[in-house]
Amino acid sequence: MAQIKWTPQSLDDIEAIANFIARDSDYYARMFAIKIFDAGERLELFPESGRIVPELSCKEIREVIFGSYRIIYRIRDKLVEILTVYHAARLLDISKIEGML
Repeated sequence: MAQIKWTPQSLDDIEAIANFIARDSDYYARMFAIKIFDAGERLELFPESGRIVPELSCKEIREVIFGSYRIIYRIRDKLVEILTVYHAARLLDISKIEGML
């Protein structure tokens, strides 16, 4: 079983998305945050379940899709680091995570 670590970038991303959703509904903003954390926690048991991020082509950097968002993470031994949460309609801005690579 892997340990999950949420980076400051990923937590900032979730907060920004939840704040955007909260402009219309506090309830759905809270539900989004709960469910995205649940989706990330599933990686404890299945860290290699995500696909390799197409923009990077690196087997250690993977992603799972949650609704309209990409949860991008890195696998290191028994550690899964959630790097960023990014809208799936956009190509990944590598500069958001290159300092973590």
